[in-house]
Amino acid sequence: MAPPPSPIHIMTKPIGPRCNLDCRYCFYLEKELLYPEEKSWAMDAETLELYIKSYIEFNSPFGNEIHFAWQGGEPTLLGLDYFKQVVALQDKYCPAGKSVTNAFQTNGTLLDDDWCAFFAERHFLIGLSCDGPADLHNYYRVDKGGKDTHEQVMRGASFLVKHKVEFNILCVVNRKNSQQPLKTYRFLRSIGTPHIQFIPLIERKDTTDAEQQLAVPPQVDDDGSPVTSWSVKPEDYGNFLTAIFDEWIRHDVGRVFMQIFEVHLGTRMGAPAGLCVYSETCGKALAMEHNGDLYACDHYVYPEYKLGNINSTSLADMATSEQIEKFGNDKRDTLPQQCMKCDYLRQCWGECPKHRFLQTQDGEEGLNYLCAGLMTFFAHANPYYDRILGLLQQKKPASLIMDILRKEESVVGKRQKIKPNDACPCGSGKKFKKCCGA
Repeated sequence: MAPPPSPIHIMTKPIGPRCNLDCRYCFYLEKELLYPEEKSWAMDAETLELYIKSYIEFNSPFGNEIHFAWQGGEPTLLGLDYFKQVVALQDKYCPAGKSVTNAFQTNGTLLDDDWCAFFAERHFLIGLSCDGPADLHNYYRVDKGGKDTHEQVMRGASFLVKHKVEFNILCVVNRKNSQQPLKTYRFLRSIGTPHIQFIPLIERKDTTDAEQQLAVPPQVDDDGSPVTSWSVKPEDYGNFLTAIFDEWIRHDVGRVFMQIFEVHLGTRMGAPAGLCVYSETCGKALAMEHNGDLYACDHYVYPEYKLGNINSTSLADMATSEQIEKFGNDKRDTLPQQCMKCDYLRQCWGECPKHRFLQTQDGEEGLNYLCAGLMTFFAHANPYYDRILGLLQQKKPASLIMDILRKEESVVGKRQKIKPNDACPCGSGKKFKKCCGA
């Protein structure tokens, strides 16, 4: 077999969709319908070992680090001993000269000293789900009894901080918190990590039942919207990103690391997108269920996108199949003409195909639901990105943009009081008429 053309990333769900919470907006709990007779909901020892061995073998040619990602459901429900076995297997199959890293997504409610000591010892990167301060987080994120979970999440975060575990905050941008961007951002910024990620919540209304095998056809309700009442509105998403960007660009560059802002700065520089939804093609970010079933993407865990099962088909064959290649290229090849002519094409590439269910101005199918919001954000942020690029090209830190904006905005406030021959208040040493006054 020829060597694979590029590495893959698999979002591994060793407990499937099982979770101790019952978030009102969760789309993944329905995946239990895929396995109606399942009782254990845990990746068994044989499948786990085969998967770890195969994944390491596949990705070993592409660098010295091999990255695993563990999600759910809620993976802490498997218990700490399960993940001690995971790292033991990784140690067993990791080739000399290589190393393994692990990312672990959790709602944080079950974290304690033992979990976080383990994470620290094995250098896990943790993704902690939090949607903002208590009133915004608890609006949707509740437990099986319908009770609030924010206090438990903050307790989990305190253990991560105590044990110096590296972690990111993953915030689902929904109908509620999208309308209070600065309240959301300022709280997330205070939790104890400088790393924040935003995930827009978009869920289409559907007529799903068990016989339909989780098909998701659009169904427009009386309000004319094809999405659920908890999904973020496009305009709210654009305003949410813009408001937070304005705060970040003036106060937090180099101190708070916002994934989405960094991704778009990179694409503005001409670099490949660091996030699959903004890449030209996809198909290298797969999802594996607890029984070894491999799917084309975490957003496409539906029967028609199943690539096979690792117990019967090799990981290499599934990850390099014509099916996954077509799936990945369709992201680019099915873009409507409105997108192909858009000024922001190379920053967006139509975002996630799962969200392309609107019509363009010309009536063509395939426009992304978030299009209007993303265009609002790009139009606002790109001039600032270009100024940061100018700084970087001069070998200056991006954080200098904060001082520049502070001085410029001070000048604007004082402009009416400054005479042309006065020293410019920006600190350049030039006369105002030769500097900012020009």
